[in-house]
Amino acid sequence: MRAALDDGGFNPSSLHAEGRRARSVLDGARDRIAGLLGATRTEITFTASGTEADNQALLGAVRVRERPAHIVASAIEHDAVLAALEQLRADGYETTLLPVSRDGLVAVEDFEAALRPETVLASVMYANNEIGTVQPVVELARVARAHGVLFHTDAVQAPGWLPLAVGELGVDLLSLSAHKFGGPKGVGCLYVRRGVALAPIFHGGGQEFGRRPGTENVVGIAGMARALELAEAERPRRSPLIAVLRDRLEAGIRSSVPEVRINGAGAPRLANNLNVSFAGAESEALLIGLDLAGIAVSAGSACTSGALEPSHVLAALGLEPRWRAGAIRFSLGRATTAVEIDGVLSVLPGVVARLRAPAPAA
Repeated sequence: MRAALDDGGFNPSSLHAEGRRARSVLDGARDRIAGLLGATRTEITFTASGTEADNQALLGAVRVRERPAHIVASAIEHDAVLAALEQLRADGYETTLLPVSRDGLVAVEDFEAALRPETVLASVMYANNEIGTVQPVVELARVARAHGVLFHTDAVQAPGWLPLAVGELGVDLLSLSAHKFGGPKGVGCLYVRRGVALAPIFHGGGQEFGRRPGTENVVGIAGMARALELAEAERPRRSPLIAVLRDRLEAGIRSSVPEVRINGAGAPRLANNLNVSFAGAESEALLIGLDLAGIAVSAGSACTSGALEPSHVLAALGLEPRWRAGAIRFSLGRATTAVEIDGVLSVLPGVVARLRAPAPAA
Protein backbone atom coordinates (compact mmCIF):
# COMPACT_ATOMS: atom_id res chain seq x y z
CA MET A 1 0.00 0.00 0.00
CA ARG A 2 2.93 2.37 0.64
CA ALA A 3 4.20 1.67 -2.86
CA ALA A 4 0.72 2.23 -4.25
CA LEU A 5 0.65 5.66 -2.64
CA ASP A 6 3.52 6.58 -4.92
CA ASP A 7 2.40 4.82 -8.10
CA GLY A 8 -1.35 4.79 -7.54
CA GLY A 9 -2.01 8.10 -5.86
CA PHE A 10 -3.56 9.62 -8.96
CA ASN A 11 -6.86 9.10 -10.76
CA PRO A 12 -6.64 5.82 -12.73
CA SER A 13 -9.10 7.20 -15.29
CA SER A 14 -6.71 10.03 -16.23
CA LEU A 15 -4.68 9.74 -19.43
CA HIS A 16 -1.51 11.46 -18.22
CA ALA A 17 1.53 9.43 -17.13
CA GLU A 18 0.62 9.54 -13.43
CA GLY A 19 -2.90 8.36 -14.18
CA ARG A 20 -1.55 5.52 -16.31
CA ARG A 21 0.66 4.41 -13.43
CA ALA A 22 -2.36 4.37 -11.15
CA ARG A 23 -4.26 2.37 -13.79
CA SER A 24 -1.42 -0.13 -13.88
CA VAL A 25 -1.64 -0.65 -10.11
CA LEU A 26 -5.41 -1.01 -10.30
CA ASP A 27 -5.31 -3.45 -13.21
CA GLY A 28 -2.57 -5.49 -11.56
CA ALA A 29 -4.60 -5.84 -8.35
CA ARG A 30 -7.71 -6.76 -10.32
CA ASP A 31 -5.84 -9.45 -12.24
CA ARG A 32 -4.38 -10.94 -9.04
CA ILE A 33 -7.76 -11.09 -7.28
CA ALA A 34 -9.38 -12.54 -10.38
CA GLY A 35 -6.67 -15.19 -10.56
CA LEU A 36 -7.20 -16.19 -6.94
CA LEU A 37 -10.93 -16.60 -7.57
CA GLY A 38 -10.53 -18.36 -10.89
CA ALA A 39 -12.23 -15.45 -12.63
CA THR A 40 -11.34 -12.96 -15.37
CA ARG A 41 -10.53 -9.30 -14.77
CA THR A 42 -13.84 -8.05 -16.19
CA GLU A 43 -15.72 -10.19 -13.67
CA ILE A 44 -14.28 -8.26 -10.68
CA THR A 45 -16.00 -5.06 -9.56
CA PHE A 46 -14.44 -3.09 -6.71
CA THR A 47 -16.67 -1.60 -4.02
CA ALA A 48 -16.23 0.28 -0.75
CA SER A 49 -17.29 -2.69 1.44
CA GLY A 50 -18.83 -6.13 1.59
CA THR A 51 -22.12 -4.42 2.42
CA GLU A 52 -22.01 -2.48 -0.83
CA ALA A 53 -21.09 -5.63 -2.75
CA ASP A 54 -24.12 -7.44 -1.29
CA ASN A 55 -26.40 -4.52 -2.14
CA GLN A 56 -24.98 -4.28 -5.65
CA ALA A 57 -25.56 -7.99 -6.19
CA LEU A 58 -29.15 -8.10 -4.98
CA LEU A 59 -30.48 -4.72 -6.07
CA GLY A 60 -28.57 -4.77 -9.33
CA ALA A 61 -29.52 -8.30 -10.38
CA VAL A 62 -33.22 -7.80 -9.62
CA ARG A 63 -33.80 -4.26 -10.86
CA VAL A 64 -32.33 -5.02 -14.27
CA ARG A 65 -35.13 -7.54 -14.88
CA GLU A 66 -38.81 -7.10 -15.63
CA ARG A 67 -41.41 -7.83 -12.98
CA PRO A 68 -42.80 -10.01 -11.56
CA ALA A 69 -39.64 -11.14 -9.85
CA HIS A 70 -39.07 -13.25 -6.76
CA ILE A 71 -35.95 -13.57 -4.58
CA VAL A 72 -35.01 -16.37 -2.16
CA ALA A 73 -32.56 -16.02 0.74
CA SER A 74 -31.86 -17.68 4.07
CA ALA A 75 -33.19 -16.31 7.35
CA ILE A 76 -29.65 -16.01 8.75
CA GLU A 77 -28.14 -13.74 6.12
CA HIS A 78 -26.09 -10.71 7.10
CA ASP A 79 -28.07 -7.51 7.57
CA ALA A 80 -26.54 -6.21 4.33
CA VAL A 81 -28.58 -8.83 2.47
CA LEU A 82 -31.67 -8.67 4.66
CA ALA A 83 -31.87 -4.87 4.41
CA ALA A 84 -31.50 -5.04 0.63
CA LEU A 85 -34.35 -7.56 0.53
CA GLU A 86 -36.45 -5.20 2.64
CA GLN A 87 -35.84 -2.45 0.08
CA LEU A 88 -36.83 -4.78 -2.75
CA ARG A 89 -40.04 -5.67 -0.93
CA ALA A 90 -40.78 -1.96 -0.56
CA ASP A 91 -40.27 -1.68 -4.33
CA GLY A 92 -42.92 -4.35 -4.90
CA TYR A 93 -40.80 -7.47 -5.37
CA GLU A 94 -41.60 -10.73 -3.60
CA THR A 95 -39.10 -12.42 -1.28
CA THR A 96 -38.89 -15.70 0.61
CA LEU A 97 -36.69 -16.28 3.66
CA LEU A 98 -35.76 -19.93 4.09
CA PRO A 99 -35.76 -21.49 7.55
CA VAL A 100 -32.63 -23.18 8.85
CA SER A 101 -32.06 -26.21 11.02
CA ARG A 102 -31.35 -25.86 14.75
CA ASP A 103 -27.67 -25.91 13.81
CA GLY A 104 -28.09 -23.20 11.19
CA LEU A 105 -28.11 -25.04 7.87
CA VAL A 106 -30.33 -24.51 4.83
CA ALA A 107 -31.78 -27.79 3.53
CA VAL A 108 -31.24 -28.23 -0.19
CA GLU A 109 -34.74 -29.66 -0.59
CA ASP A 110 -36.27 -26.62 1.17
CA PHE A 111 -34.29 -24.35 -1.14
CA GLU A 112 -35.48 -26.09 -4.28
CA ALA A 113 -39.08 -26.12 -3.06
CA ALA A 114 -38.95 -22.34 -2.57
CA LEU A 115 -38.00 -21.63 -6.19
CA ARG A 116 -40.81 -20.45 -8.46
CA PRO A 117 -41.08 -19.78 -12.18
CA GLU A 118 -40.67 -16.06 -11.41
CA THR A 119 -37.66 -16.52 -9.11
CA VAL A 120 -34.74 -14.57 -10.57
CA LEU A 121 -32.19 -14.61 -7.75
CA ALA A 122 -31.22 -16.64 -4.69
CA SER A 123 -28.75 -15.48 -2.02
CA VAL A 124 -27.32 -17.83 0.61
CA MET A 125 -24.16 -16.88 2.49
CA TYR A 126 -21.11 -19.15 2.24
CA ALA A 127 -20.43 -19.04 5.99
CA ASN A 128 -22.36 -17.30 8.74
CA ASN A 129 -20.70 -14.38 10.52
CA GLU A 130 -22.20 -15.16 13.94
CA ILE A 131 -22.19 -18.94 14.33
CA GLY A 132 -19.73 -19.90 11.58
CA THR A 133 -21.91 -22.52 9.87
CA VAL A 134 -20.84 -23.32 6.31
CA GLN A 135 -23.73 -23.70 3.89
CA PRO A 136 -23.88 -26.31 1.08
CA VAL A 137 -23.29 -23.59 -1.50
CA VAL A 138 -22.13 -25.94 -4.28
CA GLU A 139 -25.35 -27.97 -4.07
CA LEU A 140 -27.55 -24.89 -3.73
CA ALA A 141 -25.92 -23.16 -6.69
CA ARG A 142 -26.35 -26.31 -8.79
CA VAL A 143 -30.07 -26.42 -8.01
CA ALA A 144 -30.42 -22.71 -8.77
CA ARG A 145 -28.70 -23.06 -12.13
CA ALA A 146 -30.91 -26.01 -13.06
CA HIS A 147 -33.91 -23.74 -12.51
CA GLY A 148 -32.42 -20.79 -14.39
CA VAL A 149 -32.00 -18.76 -11.19
CA LEU A 150 -28.98 -16.56 -10.50
CA PHE A 151 -27.12 -17.49 -7.31
CA HIS A 152 -25.30 -15.00 -5.06
CA THR A 153 -23.24 -15.88 -2.01
CA ASP A 154 -21.98 -13.51 0.66
CA ALA A 155 -18.49 -14.97 1.08
CA VAL A 156 -17.16 -12.22 3.35
CA GLN A 157 -16.25 -14.69 6.12
CA ALA A 158 -14.64 -17.26 3.83
CA PRO A 159 -11.18 -16.04 2.72
CA GLY A 160 -8.37 -17.77 4.55
CA TRP A 161 -10.71 -20.51 5.76
CA LEU A 162 -12.65 -21.89 2.77
CA PRO A 163 -11.92 -22.43 -0.96
CA LEU A 164 -12.90 -19.48 -3.15
CA ALA A 165 -12.75 -20.85 -6.71
CA VAL A 166 -15.95 -19.50 -8.23
CA GLY A 167 -16.02 -22.15 -10.94
CA GLU A 168 -16.04 -24.94 -8.39
CA LEU A 169 -18.60 -23.15 -6.22
CA GLY A 170 -20.81 -22.62 -9.27
CA VAL A 171 -21.96 -19.17 -8.17
CA ASP A 172 -22.93 -16.23 -10.37
CA LEU A 173 -22.19 -13.48 -7.83
CA LEU A 174 -19.85 -13.48 -4.81
CA SER A 175 -19.11 -10.71 -2.28
CA LEU A 176 -15.86 -10.08 -0.40
CA SER A 177 -14.61 -7.48 2.11
CA ALA A 178 -10.89 -6.81 2.50
CA HIS A 179 -10.73 -6.22 6.24
CA LYS A 180 -12.02 -9.74 6.94
CA PHE A 181 -8.77 -11.25 5.66
CA GLY A 182 -6.22 -8.73 6.87
CA GLY A 183 -6.67 -6.04 4.24
CA PRO A 184 -7.68 -2.41 4.79
CA LYS A 185 -11.14 -1.32 5.85
CA GLY A 186 -13.30 0.47 3.32
CA VAL A 187 -12.73 -1.75 0.27
CA GLY A 188 -14.46 -4.85 -1.07
CA CYS A 189 -15.33 -6.48 -4.34
CA LEU A 190 -18.10 -8.30 -6.16
CA TYR A 191 -17.49 -11.18 -8.54
CA VAL A 192 -19.99 -10.98 -11.42
CA ARG A 193 -19.98 -13.98 -13.74
CA ARG A 194 -19.56 -13.02 -17.38
CA GLY A 195 -22.95 -12.50 -19.00
CA VAL A 196 -24.78 -11.53 -15.78
CA ALA A 197 -26.40 -8.11 -16.16
CA LEU A 198 -26.53 -5.73 -13.20
CA ALA A 199 -28.23 -2.37 -12.86
CA PRO A 200 -25.91 0.10 -11.08
CA ILE A 201 -27.07 1.26 -7.66
CA PHE A 202 -24.96 4.44 -7.91
CA HIS A 203 -24.93 6.84 -10.84
CA GLY A 204 -22.07 8.86 -12.24
CA GLY A 205 -19.07 7.90 -14.35
CA GLY A 206 -18.38 4.68 -16.19
CA GLN A 207 -15.82 3.14 -13.85
CA GLU A 208 -15.78 -0.57 -13.01
CA PHE A 209 -17.19 -1.62 -16.38
CA GLY A 210 -20.19 0.64 -15.84
CA ARG A 211 -21.28 -1.25 -12.73
CA ARG A 212 -19.95 1.03 -9.99
CA PRO A 213 -19.18 4.68 -10.74
CA GLY A 214 -16.65 6.66 -8.71
CA THR A 215 -12.87 6.97 -8.66
CA GLU A 216 -11.42 3.72 -7.37
CA ASN A 217 -9.57 3.45 -4.04
CA VAL A 218 -6.35 2.31 -5.69
CA VAL A 219 -4.30 2.14 -2.50
CA GLY A 220 -6.94 0.13 -0.65
CA ILE A 221 -7.44 -2.17 -3.63
CA ALA A 222 -3.70 -2.83 -3.77
CA GLY A 223 -3.81 -3.78 -0.10
CA MET A 224 -6.82 -6.02 -0.68
CA ALA A 225 -5.07 -7.94 -3.44
CA ARG A 226 -1.96 -8.56 -1.33
CA ALA A 227 -3.99 -9.56 1.73
CA LEU A 228 -6.01 -12.07 -0.30
CA GLU A 229 -2.82 -13.56 -1.71
CA LEU A 230 -1.46 -14.04 1.80
CA ALA A 231 -4.74 -15.44 3.16
CA GLU A 232 -5.02 -17.97 0.36
CA ALA A 233 -1.36 -18.99 0.59
CA GLU A 234 -1.68 -19.58 4.34
CA ARG A 235 -5.10 -21.28 4.26
CA PRO A 236 -4.04 -24.94 3.82
CA ARG A 237 -1.74 -24.73 6.84
CA ARG A 238 -3.46 -22.16 9.02
CA SER A 239 -7.07 -23.32 8.94
CA PRO A 240 -6.41 -26.77 10.50
CA LEU A 241 -4.16 -25.25 13.18
CA ILE A 242 -6.76 -22.67 14.19
CA ALA A 243 -9.46 -25.36 14.20
CA VAL A 244 -7.40 -27.26 16.79
CA LEU A 245 -7.27 -24.14 18.99
CA ARG A 246 -11.00 -23.55 18.50
CA ASP A 247 -11.72 -27.12 19.56
CA ARG A 248 -9.44 -26.70 22.57
CA LEU A 249 -11.43 -23.64 23.63
CA GLU A 250 -14.73 -25.41 23.03
CA ALA A 251 -13.71 -28.49 25.02
CA GLY A 252 -12.40 -26.35 27.85
CA ILE A 253 -15.65 -24.40 28.07
CA ARG A 254 -17.73 -27.57 28.05
CA SER A 255 -15.67 -29.11 30.84
CA SER A 256 -15.41 -26.05 33.08
CA VAL A 257 -18.76 -24.27 32.70
CA PRO A 258 -22.12 -26.01 33.21
CA GLU A 259 -25.21 -25.27 31.13
CA VAL A 260 -23.64 -24.14 27.88
CA ARG A 261 -24.69 -24.61 24.27
CA ILE A 262 -22.33 -24.50 21.29
CA ASN A 263 -24.34 -22.88 18.51
CA GLY A 264 -23.88 -24.55 15.14
CA ALA A 265 -22.01 -27.49 16.66
CA GLY A 266 -23.81 -30.05 14.50
CA ALA A 267 -22.88 -28.38 11.20
CA PRO A 268 -19.63 -27.69 9.31
CA ARG A 269 -18.17 -24.51 10.80
CA LEU A 270 -15.44 -22.00 10.12
CA ALA A 271 -12.22 -22.94 11.90
CA ASN A 272 -11.99 -19.57 13.64
CA ASN A 273 -15.54 -19.25 14.97
CA LEU A 274 -17.02 -20.38 18.29
CA ASN A 275 -20.46 -19.13 19.34
CA VAL A 276 -21.46 -20.19 22.86
CA SER A 277 -24.65 -19.64 24.85
CA PHE A 278 -24.42 -19.52 28.65
CA ALA A 279 -27.75 -20.12 30.37
CA GLY A 280 -28.39 -17.70 33.22
CA ALA A 281 -25.98 -15.01 32.01
CA GLU A 282 -26.60 -12.01 29.75
CA SER A 283 -24.49 -11.43 26.64
CA GLU A 284 -23.77 -7.79 27.49
CA ALA A 285 -22.61 -8.65 31.01
CA LEU A 286 -20.40 -11.47 29.68
CA LEU A 287 -18.87 -9.14 27.10
CA ILE A 288 -18.13 -6.48 29.72
CA GLY A 289 -16.76 -8.98 32.24
CA LEU A 290 -14.39 -10.50 29.71
CA ASP A 291 -13.40 -7.11 28.33
CA LEU A 292 -12.33 -6.01 31.81
CA ALA A 293 -10.07 -9.09 31.85
CA GLY A 294 -8.52 -8.10 28.51
CA ILE A 295 -10.49 -10.59 26.42
CA ALA A 296 -12.36 -9.25 23.38
CA VAL A 297 -15.52 -11.12 22.35
CA SER A 298 -18.63 -10.17 20.43
CA ALA A 299 -22.35 -10.45 21.04
CA GLY A 300 -24.11 -10.93 17.72
CA SER A 301 -22.75 -9.53 14.47
CA ALA A 302 -19.61 -7.43 14.70
CA CYS A 303 -21.38 -4.86 12.50
CA THR A 304 -24.21 -4.38 14.99
CA SER A 305 -22.81 -5.57 18.31
CA GLY A 306 -22.27 -2.00 19.48
CA ALA A 307 -26.05 -1.81 19.80
CA LEU A 308 -26.26 -5.28 21.41
CA GLU A 309 -29.50 -6.01 19.60
CA PRO A 310 -31.05 -9.50 19.78
CA SER A 311 -29.52 -11.82 17.19
CA HIS A 312 -31.82 -12.71 14.29
CA VAL A 313 -29.51 -15.64 13.60
CA LEU A 314 -30.05 -17.25 17.00
CA ALA A 315 -33.77 -16.55 16.74
CA ALA A 316 -33.82 -18.36 13.37
CA LEU A 317 -32.27 -21.41 15.03
CA GLY A 318 -35.35 -21.64 17.23
CA LEU A 319 -33.38 -21.29 20.45
CA GLU A 320 -35.19 -20.72 23.70
CA PRO A 321 -34.81 -17.23 25.25
CA ARG A 322 -32.35 -18.44 27.91
CA TRP A 323 -29.93 -19.53 25.19
CA ARG A 324 -30.41 -16.47 23.00
CA ALA A 325 -29.88 -14.07 25.88
CA GLY A 326 -26.48 -15.43 26.88
CA ALA A 327 -24.69 -15.95 23.56
CA ILE A 328 -21.23 -14.60 22.77
CA ARG A 329 -18.85 -15.22 19.89
CA PHE A 330 -15.15 -15.98 20.17
CA SER A 331 -13.24 -15.19 16.96
CA LEU A 332 -9.77 -16.67 16.53
CA GLY A 333 -7.20 -15.32 14.08
CA ARG A 334 -3.79 -15.99 12.61
CA ALA A 335 -2.09 -14.65 15.75
CA THR A 336 -4.14 -16.63 18.30
CA THR A 337 -2.03 -18.92 20.50
CA ALA A 338 -2.64 -21.84 22.85
CA VAL A 339 -1.49 -19.62 25.71
CA GLU A 340 -4.27 -17.15 24.92
CA ILE A 341 -6.83 -19.96 24.73
CA ASP A 342 -5.75 -21.20 28.16
CA GLY A 343 -5.88 -17.64 29.44
CA VAL A 344 -9.52 -17.36 28.39
CA LEU A 345 -10.32 -20.67 30.07
CA SER A 346 -8.72 -19.50 33.30
CA VAL A 347 -10.95 -16.40 33.42
CA LEU A 348 -14.25 -17.41 31.82
CA PRO A 349 -15.64 -19.82 34.46
CA GLY A 350 -15.28 -17.19 37.19
CA VAL A 351 -16.94 -14.51 35.09
CA VAL A 352 -19.90 -16.78 34.32
CA ALA A 353 -20.23 -17.93 37.92
CA ARG A 354 -20.33 -14.35 39.20
CA LEU A 355 -23.03 -13.41 36.71
CA ARG A 356 -25.11 -16.44 37.61
CA ALA A 357 -24.85 -15.87 41.35
CA PRO A 358 -28.11 -14.63 42.92
CA ALA A 359 -28.19 -11.00 43.95
CA PRO A 360 -27.64 -10.50 47.68
CA ALA A 361 -30.75 -9.95 49.75
CA ALA A 362 -31.53 -6.31 50.47
